[in-house]
Amino acid sequence: MTPVHGWIILDKPLGLGSTQAVSAVKRALRDGGCPKVKVGHGGTLDPLATGVLPIALGEATKLAGRMLDSDKIYEFTVRFGTQTDTLDREGAVVATSDVRPTRAAIAAAVPRFTGPITQVPPAYSALKVAGERAYDLARKGAEFALATRAVTIHALSVTGFSAGGEGVADVTLSAHVSKGTYIRSLARDIALALGTVGHVTMLRRTRAGPFTLGHAISLDKLTELGKARDLEQSLLPLRVGLDDIPALSLDPDQAGLLRQGRKLVGIAAHDGLYLAVAHDVPVALVEVSDRQVRVVRGFNL
Repeated sequence: MTPVHGWIILDKPLGLGSTQAVSAVKRALRDGGCPKVKVGHGGTLDPLATGVLPIALGEATKLAGRMLDSDKIYEFTVRFGTQTDTLDREGAVVATSDVRPTRAAIAAAVPRFTGPITQVPPAYSALKVAGERAYDLARKGAEFALATRAVTIHALSVTGFSAGGEGVADVTLSAHVSKGTYIRSLARDIALALGTVGHVTMLRRTRAGPFTLGHAISLDKLTELGKARDLEQSLLPLRVGLDDIPALSLDPDQAGLLRQGRKLVGIAAHDGLYLAVAHDVPVALVEVSDRQVRVVRGFNL
């Protein structure tokens, strides 16, 4: 069987870490009799979170970094009244409030969190502090501060409520966010702006870059396809991860030069990023500038 290069999009189940998801894909590839290839994920999802997790195979792993930089869409539920140290339902309660916001107050607060905002990441995150993961330091009880970061919330809307006494106990929102956005921090800050505290009880990623739940398969389906040696059914081509950029068609001589790491000159194309292809086979991710083409990422296909 020829080596596989492309994407498997998992609908990650609750409780599974991203590294465990990669291991599950490797296992399915072995069961399917596929040649050994490099496998990596295109953006961590917390074990509490479910939804779209792009898994890159072979040459597609060279594009995993682009997935980290891409916009994401999440559905999430905030429960008001308690804040935890992890900012989700897995943590220990660190603050409580009897205040339950009204629907009108929530509707008025949402626009304040749309557009460019700043946020402090959760203490329980994979960010590094002096060479150590923040979540490791937090588990040790160490005192540390994470720097505020600028992110963009492209869209934020309320999709559901549940009542709690005279106010709202839980609110579910949809958020289209830039890279680096922490939904748990967003939930914390929305609750604080409403004069209460809160934490995330449900988090589902419905889109990551060009990939949606429509592309995703369950872990059970992945296992089934692996054992049936039919993984090609769920494999998306490498170029699907670059659907947001235009293609640049090359002749065989031009493709050969790029594969050698050489520049092309005199190319009639607007400046910007392109997927260079020859006979529909991806050659490289390239940058065009002043009619010159240079390789950003080459593909060995």
